Amino acid sequence: MLLPFYLKGLGLGAGLIIAIGSQNAHVLRMGLRRQHVGLTVLFCIVLDVLLICVGIAGMGAAIEGSPMLLGLAQWGGVIFLSWYGLRAWRAAWAGHALQANRQAVAMSATQAVTAIVALSLLNPHVYLDTVLLLGAVGGQQAGAGKLWFALGAITSSIIWFVLLGYGARLLSPLFARPLAWRVLDGVIGVVMLGLAGMLAWGSVG
Repeated sequence: MLLPFYLKGLGLGAGLIIAIGSQNAHVLRMGLRRQHVGLTVLFCIVLDVLLICVGIAGMGAAIEGSPMLLGLAQWGGVIFLSWYGLRAWRAAWAGHALQANRQAVAMSATQAVTAIVALSLLNPHVYLDTVLLLGAVGGQQAGAGKLWFALGAITSSIIWFVLLGYGARLLSPLFARPLAWRVLDGVIGVVMLGLAGMLAWGSVG
């Protein structure tokens, strides 16, 4: 059964991608302005796909050749996922909202691409989340499980950025409400801690 690998990648990918940050705020802002939405969404997805594939392929090759690295990846993933889940619950308790200013000077296509590439690749959390964490968890999946895990993570990226970019006018009022983010962060916390438990069980099972 390959579906569990796909769902694991989908859940972990969504939990890491759906968060308040400069990249998501920029995509939402471009969607509200209706400026270069397609380009912005496309480059977000392409960059995510590249980082996910590099992470899973690279970490997978390294992990397969070293039992010690496999153990470190498993328990490091458990610790990070647990921390991430608890952080999401803390954010849900605190409450916050995503703001996107609708008034701004129009950007050229080149400026739009440059902005999203910079916001994506100059953010160290992108490498920690996508390359290291997704790579470590995906890299230890057996056989075709790596591919299906990667497809799940890629699917979450595609769905999220398309919804955020093209549904900006519908989503922005919702995301401006702290209650919506409380619910979302609470769900993300459950998903992350659940994945941490699954990863820990796989380590000792």
